[in-house]
Amino acid sequence: MTSNYAKRMLSVAGLMILMGLLPRMVAAGEINTGYFGNVAIHGYDPVAYFTQQKPMKGLEENSLDWLGATWLFATNEHRELFQASPVKYAPEYGGHCADGVAYGDYTANIDPEAWRIIDGKLFLNYDPGSADEHENAPGMREKAEANWPEYRARLLANKSASLHE
Repeated sequence: MTSNYAKRMLSVAGLMILMGLLPRMVAAGEINTGYFGNVAIHGYDPVAYFTQQKPMKGLEENSLDWLGATWLFATNEHRELFQASPVKYAPEYGGHCADGVAYGDYTANIDPEAWRIIDGKLFLNYDPGSADEHENAPGMREKAEANWPEYRARLLANKSASLHE
């Protein structure tokens, strides 16, 4: 599975570089806002993963700005829960692909349908195979935790550089 993941990520990274999308993706800072706009985690409601046990698209009328990104929620109640305790509901690694963070790959996008709640924390991934690997392969979560500080610093540095261009 690792070799298939690596091939997919190289293909995605190459395409992103050719299209000039990588700088736009990382310009948002540590929160994954995808390639266009400033909406966190593709507009999905982070609270719904916990309360509904499924991904749900958020609505613009239930939005909230946090850490420089706009977060959308399916209901006003979800928005209020997030506002009261954002760290409890926000995905780990700023909503970036947890498996990608473990591999040190900050170009990996996410599929909001590829998620896991592990030890009370939300992890988003590139695809279901990546989600399975991150949850079950020995040492993956430890690798992601070890890589996150450098990964985060790179994202923030790219944001700072893009603001000064």
